[in-house]
Amino acid sequence: MSDVVIFYDPIFEDHETGYGHPERPERLPAALEMMRETGLIPQVEVVTPRPTSPEIISMVHTEDYVEKVRKMAEVGGGHLDMDTTLSSDSYAAALKAAGALVDSVEGSMGGKFKRAFCLVRPPGHHALPSRGMGFCLFNNVAIAAQYALENSGVEKVMIVDWDAHHGNGTQDIFYRDNRVLYVSLHQYPHYPGTGWVTEIGTSLGEGLTVNVPFPAGTGEEQYLEAFDRLILPLGRKFGPDLLMISAGYDGHHRDLLCSMKLVAGSYAKMTRRLMELAEGLCEGRVVATLEGGYNLQGQARSIARTVAEFAGINLDRMPDEEDPEPSTYVEKAKTVIQEATDLHKPFWKL
Repeated sequence: MSDVVIFYDPIFEDHETGYGHPERPERLPAALEMMRETGLIPQVEVVTPRPTSPEIISMVHTEDYVEKVRKMAEVGGGHLDMDTTLSSDSYAAALKAAGALVDSVEGSMGGKFKRAFCLVRPPGHHALPSRGMGFCLFNNVAIAAQYALENSGVEKVMIVDWDAHHGNGTQDIFYRDNRVLYVSLHQYPHYPGTGWVTEIGTSLGEGLTVNVPFPAGTGEEQYLEAFDRLILPLGRKFGPDLLMISAGYDGHHRDLLCSMKLVAGSYAKMTRRLMELAEGLCEGRVVATLEGGYNLQGQARSIARTVAEFAGINLDRMPDEEDPEPSTYVEKAKTVIQEATDLHKPFWKL
């Protein structure tokens, strides 16, 4: 059994978003080149995913919406909203992006490998059941989690979303579901405007949505405190069969769209904590998928550090890698962690 694989296909670069769009095809070649420069490739296997089917996409999305995306691509593309663009190859790319996640679930649950990183686009965590938004067409991580619950003998999934934008689509899909623990650390207030600490789920899912809405300027120390005080204890209480990461890298301090102060090494530390959690709960099974991250070098270094942790390869520091920047609004960030912890104490006996 291999420890880790990367799922990638050149078709992901054929999803064209238009001149000047931050979610651009160059994101993936930059990450691949960084992994070659650091020696991760060929130590880590790169695998071509299979496209998934419209039927599997429809486990999460409405059939009408899936058909709308197909038809829009068929006629050459268009806009779902002012930020979310399709080209003629976008539907095919989106089927393969979701397919990479489905293949990851099947491979990890089937014992082919323990960990997978899906180097895919378009991203997914903003996509709602009946519409895409925020650069996202289909919600890749939600599709794979639902697939795992219905087809792979999985009873509980934990999704950790460290993208600096709140994953409103993933939250919405599982807000009433007691089989999925969804945790998001994100900049707030910021796009899409959701993800306040009091959004904790409802009905059977009450207490299973955990939001950590950090102020702009939050850095590594506060992120790790949230992991150690809240996220890891919740994970141990929940006991997932599969751990998934919506791995956005727009929390990097060089990012174009966000204002957080993480560095590449910050993502290595968060990855290491989640790997240790998975080793103790679900035989080390972790599936990560690329979400945001719009500074090419910052994203590429951060992805390389994540994959290196997955593979047990010590990159230590890469050329030009920065030290963590001082956080701002430290006390406000600490207050957010405390508020989230207090809200979830009744459900989890923290």
